[in-house]
Amino acid sequence: MTGAGGQLAQAFQELTKEDGTCVFLSKSELDITDTTQVGAVMAEASCEWVVNTAAYTAVDAAESDEEEAFQVNAEGPRRLAEACRAHGARLAHVSTDFVFDGAANRPYETSDEPGPLSVYGRSKLAGERAVAETLSGEELIVRTSWLYGGRSSNFVSTMLRLLGDRDELSVVADQFGTPTWAMTLARRMLGLIDADARGIHHVTDSGSATWYDFAVAIRDVAFEVGLLVDRIPIHPISTEEYPTPADRPRFSVLAKARTDRLLGDCAPHWRTSLEQHLSDAKGTLQDMERNGG
Repeated sequence: MTGAGGQLAQAFQELTKEDGTCVFLSKSELDITDTTQVGAVMAEASCEWVVNTAAYTAVDAAESDEEEAFQVNAEGPRRLAEACRAHGARLAHVSTDFVFDGAANRPYETSDEPGPLSVYGRSKLAGERAVAETLSGEELIVRTSWLYGGRSSNFVSTMLRLLGDRDELSVVADQFGTPTWAMTLARRMLGLIDADARGIHHVTDSGSATWYDFAVAIRDVAFEVGLLVDRIPIHPISTEEYPTPADRPRFSVLAKARTDRLLGDCAPHWRTSLEQHLSDAKGTLQDMERNGG
């Protein structure tokens, strides 16, 4: 697995730590933009599946760093796909809801035409297409959205920090998507791999929310489990009131019926996953305190 330091790879490590069959490689161990290194690692690994979680995910920074974003998000997956084809391995590649323009009034199907608004979205779509062109139907491409989890920086960790430091917050309330716990994504990706899935699949938690809804839920659940000592006010604002270098889709909820049919169940609701994540985080802090950490 590439991108070993990321939040999704951390979830995979937690789920597979008992079987010892997965190898997790950091960027220093496998730089997916380095053709020679990719080929050498694949020749030595002799693996059945490669899971690519490595990505350039700094959405706003990508607007002024387009070359690097495309190297990591498009050319890197192409090199992995070529190595997988050469060595007879399958590739599971992670993509994003940002490949869509957000103009839909219903959840996006895997067959819907993409129309990314940002450099990040365009680079991820280019990666999808490079993988599909190289592997000709043998690939597994998993689109997800609003991912959080592990020890990496993400919306939940940022909100927890701000909620503890400030007297009030303002959060965008007119962009809709689905918060997704990394553990949910990892579990369902393992299910897709076990099912020998091919093509594009959408995997998120269930339900939908705005960033404002998500922030309020983080505050309330964190307070309930003891991660916060107060519930500060959170104010809803418009996208125009919080301008960013990269345009975001206003609506990027993903339709998951195809994945649900294949796996035989549905993902948990996003709030249920958030409650589990923050409960786990509280438990980790308590363990550290007991051990003098």
